[in-house]
Amino acid sequence: MEDRGESHGRRRLFDSSELRLVLLKLISDQPRHGYDLIRAIEELSGGAYVPSPGVVYPALSMLQDLDHIEATGADNARKAFAITQSGTADLTANAAGVKALLARLGELAATREQTDSAPIRRAMENLRSVLRHRLGDARVTKDTLYEVAAILDEAAQRIERL
Repeated sequence: MEDRGESHGRRRLFDSSELRLVLLKLISDQPRHGYDLIRAIEELSGGAYVPSPGVVYPALSMLQDLDHIEATGADNARKAFAITQSGTADLTANAAGVKALLARLGELAATREQTDSAPIRRAMENLRSVLRHRLGDARVTKDTLYEVAAILDEAAQRIERL
């Protein structure tokens, strides 16, 4: 499941200052534009986290306002950004935090790789379809709902014991 960087009932992966540090680190590696940064974060997280343009572009504007990055030559109407001396100093001052943030992205990638297998996704999609079909029937009784809940609870317990 993609986390597009919005809260939709879940906590954001990064607060705004953390996202700015990640962006600054990626820009320090090489000049990039917004879309490149979004894809780089997606790649670092193994696809588990894709920040939305609605959080990335304001963060880039803030980094510009702080004089941590500057726009470089236009690339097909997209502004690439390069780090400034001020940005390099901020990155150096926050090196430990940046390392921890990149480690968080790496942990996400490792978790996704371990848990995001095709057979599990297929089985979960099958379960969702069956539940939607069976429980969407107007003739479903409370007893049926309790039976379904008991089956799901039993399956969860069996998986937990694996």
